[in-house]
Amino acid sequence: MALSTGIVSGSRAASQAEVETRSRHIAGGLKALGVGAGDCVAILMRNDIAFLEATYAAMMLGAYAVPVNWHFKAEEIAYVLRDCGAKALIGHLDLVNHYVAAVPDGLTVVTVVPPPEIQAVYPASGDLLRPAPGAVDIETWLAAVPPYDGPALPAPQSMIYTSGTTGNPKGVRRQAPTPEEARATDALRALVYGIRPGLRALLPGPLYHSAPNSYGTRCGKLGAALVLMPRFDPEEMLRLIEAERIEGIFMVPTMFIRLLKLPEAVRRRYDCSSLKFVIHAAAPCPVDVKAAMIAWWGPVIHEFYGGTETGPVTYATSEDALKKPGTVGRLSPGAEILVVDDAGQPVPQGGVGEIYARIAGYPDFTYHNNPQKRREVDLQGFVTCGDIGYVDPEGYVFLCDRKRDMVISGGVNIYPAEIEAVLHGLPGVQDCAVFGVPDAEFGEALMAVVEPQPGMVIDPVAIRAGLSEKLAGYKVPRHVEIRTGLPREDSGKIFKRRLRDPYWEAAGRKI
Repeated sequence: MALSTGIVSGSRAASQAEVETRSRHIAGGLKALGVGAGDCVAILMRNDIAFLEATYAAMMLGAYAVPVNWHFKAEEIAYVLRDCGAKALIGHLDLVNHYVAAVPDGLTVVTVVPPPEIQAVYPASGDLLRPAPGAVDIETWLAAVPPYDGPALPAPQSMIYTSGTTGNPKGVRRQAPTPEEARATDALRALVYGIRPGLRALLPGPLYHSAPNSYGTRCGKLGAALVLMPRFDPEEMLRLIEAERIEGIFMVPTMFIRLLKLPEAVRRRYDCSSLKFVIHAAAPCPVDVKAAMIAWWGPVIHEFYGGTETGPVTYATSEDALKKPGTVGRLSPGAEILVVDDAGQPVPQGGVGEIYARIAGYPDFTYHNNPQKRREVDLQGFVTCGDIGYVDPEGYVFLCDRKRDMVISGGVNIYPAEIEAVLHGLPGVQDCAVFGVPDAEFGEALMAVVEPQPGMVIDPVAIRAGLSEKLAGYKVPRHVEIRTGLPREDSGKIFKRRLRDPYWEAAGRKI
C-alpha cells in the first residue's frame, strides 16, 4: 500500500500544495476582517489539518496564530481571547458551542466541523454540532471572499500562552525574525528536532502546546508527511509508525511510560525500525525509562531542555543519556547559560543554582501586555524558566529542582498559585498548599493539603468538586488531604517544602 503524503489525519490527506491553496483562501478571509501584521488570530481546535491551515494563513499576513488550550474552562479561554485582542477565532464547531459564553462580544467566529477521526475520539452531541450562534461556517465564509494574492509577510512564531505564577497565563510574543535570525533559528531547530526535507513525521501531542506546535508547523511545510493523532494512544501510535514508516516524532516522557506499559507481545507486534529521530522534552524523563526506550527503539532518542521563552538551550543524544544518566545534554549551538545563587551571582563550577539561558540569534520575546513579568525573568540578557541545576566538568547540564512552584504533569505546566487562589474561595477553607508529588505515569501529580476553618468539617470529594467548577480538569489535584497545624515560616506563610519533601525523599528524586 502506498504511503500517505502531505498532512494526514485519519483517512484524510492534504498535499502541501492543497494546504497552501487552502491557507491562502483563509488568509483572504482574515484580511477581509482587517487582520494584518502583528494582529492575533485565535485557534480553538484539536489536532486537525484545518489547525495548520489557519496557522499558515495567519503567518502569511504577518499575524500571530494564538493556539488556545481547549481543556481550559470558559473563563480561562475568555481571558486569553481578551488579552491577545483576537481579531478572529477559528474553532471546531463543538468547542465553539461548548465555550460560547467565553467569546467576547463583536469577535468574528469561524467554525470548522470536526472531521470523523476527531469525532470518533471526542464524540459530540447533536446540540454541539448545530450551527453556533453568531458564528459562520468556514465554507460559507470562504465562498464570500477571494484568496489572498499578496506576498507572504515576515511571519512571527505562534503566540503561545504559558501559565503564570499569579494564575493568569502569559502570551510569549516574539517579533517576526530578521532573515538572519530566521536562518539561525531554522538551523537550530533542524538539529534539535531532526527536521529535514522529506521527513515522515508523527505528531501525537497537542498543537496548542509550544514545542509540538513548533514541530508540527515546520514538519507540515518541509516533510514528506506529517501524521496527526487526534489523541495519543500507545498501540495506535505503534500501528501508525509501522503503517506510515514514520521517521521522526516529538514526544513527552509520559508517552514513553505508557508505551512501556503495553504487554510485550503488543510491543513486538509492530515494526518500528523506520524511526530515525525521536525528540522529547517538556518534563524530566526517568533514567530507567530513557534506557528502556533506547534499548527498544535504538539510539534514536534525543532530548532538549528549554522553555517557550528560551528555545532549545541544551541537547542530548542517546549516547549522552547512556554516558551521563539524567543529563539534559550539553549546550545547543549558540546557547549560553548562567548558573547563579539567590543573589544572582555565578556559582562555582559544578555548583547548584538557578539556570538562566540565552541563544545567540534567537529572536527575543516579551510577555504580551505584561513587560514587567518579562523583566522579572531577565538577568543580564539571560532568561530563566525557574529551574535549579548544575553543569558538570564536561559541560553536561543536569536539573535538580525547580525554584518556582510549577508542577509538570505529563509534560503540561501547572502553577499551584492559580489552584490555591480558587481553593481559598471555597467554603470552609482556612488555608492551603498545592504542590507536585511523584507519579509513575505522569512524572508528577498534584497534591492539595487543605486546612479547614476552625470548627468546620470539609471533605476531599467536595474540594475536588468545587475546583472542577472553576478549573480545567488537569488542574484539579488528584490527591487532597485535610490537615490542621500546617508548618509555617516566621512570616506565617506555609512552609510548603516541609509538606512536599517527604514524598520526593521516599521516591529517591527531587524532580
